[in-house]
Amino acid sequence: MSVDDNLSLAERGRASHRCELALLALMSVVLFALFFVSLFVGPVSIDLFSSEWTLFGGSSSVAAVILQEIRLPRTILAIFIGATLGISGAALQGLLRNPLAEAGVIGISGSASLGAVIAFYSGAAAIFPLALPIGGITGAMLAVIFLYLLAGRESSILTLILAGIAVTSLSGALTALALNLSPNPYAATEIFFWLMGSLADRSFEHVQIAVPLMVIGVFSLISCRRGLDALALGEDTARSLGVNLNRLTLRIIVGVALSVGAAVSVAGGIGFVGLVVPHLLRPFVGHQPGKLLLASALGGALLLLVADIAVRLLSTGQELKLGVLTSLIGAPFFLYLVLKTRRQLL
Repeated sequence: MSVDDNLSLAERGRASHRCELALLALMSVVLFALFFVSLFVGPVSIDLFSSEWTLFGGSSSVAAVILQEIRLPRTILAIFIGATLGISGAALQGLLRNPLAEAGVIGISGSASLGAVIAFYSGAAAIFPLALPIGGITGAMLAVIFLYLLAGRESSILTLILAGIAVTSLSGALTALALNLSPNPYAATEIFFWLMGSLADRSFEHVQIAVPLMVIGVFSLISCRRGLDALALGEDTARSLGVNLNRLTLRIIVGVALSVGAAVSVAGGIGFVGLVVPHLLRPFVGHQPGKLLLASALGGALLLLVADIAVRLLSTGQELKLGVLTSLIGAPFFLYLVLKTRRQLL
């Protein structure tokens, strides 16, 4: 390679780095603005310039209570759950080297939903409200254990995907069984609506139990940046660069289980965020899996916060479920990806 070629590669690398920083800065600014927009969108109108409310306590007015106890925890959860789903999708797509991968592929989402459904079915959620997120997180962690028992420590990527499909199918069957055998029709209805996904009526109790686990999971995934970049060159090349593929896979799977399990346990089923966001942002980071992680976290937070604002604006009576809206956006996009992938293979 000539000196000119080296200079050209270095210039492209610097240009890609500048583009990544500009993208992250732009998304951060937009997210900061949407944070405040979310606080003032809802069925109760609150004057932005009113002196009757304060965001962080010190007032007992109706506006202050609505902001502090209803809209602030909802907004915080939308940001963290969106970031979790976005970065999890990017990490799994990098690990599996498949642009159609997301948390549902390896059974994490389905198992977390099953754990929460068991909390509903047993009546524990009615007695102990935090049983719901605890059940979801436990379900996600049990899925990881089951996944490794099925696939084995030295498993290939294909074996991991097949084991994930088995876990997803089993979780879906057990969830359907719980709905089918539910002795209380009202409990079955409650489970059904919860599975649609929503952030309505969430409190700081949900924030306190779910956000720390999501943060731990996200940092676990961010620590895999270099390994994912090396894996993009092939498994043999990654091993020659000193990447322990089994350890990398374990860190990603556990990180996804912690973060997505916590997210699903408090919000229900919210799909397609982890699929759509990484695909949209990949060209802006030079198709590098490591750089895509942080960008997808911010992009996922943006998408879910916008979607949560939209369901409040679109709802006239009963609030539109957040998972329904993301599915309406994501399903056509998924079909587009399938058709695009099919054309590339022909």
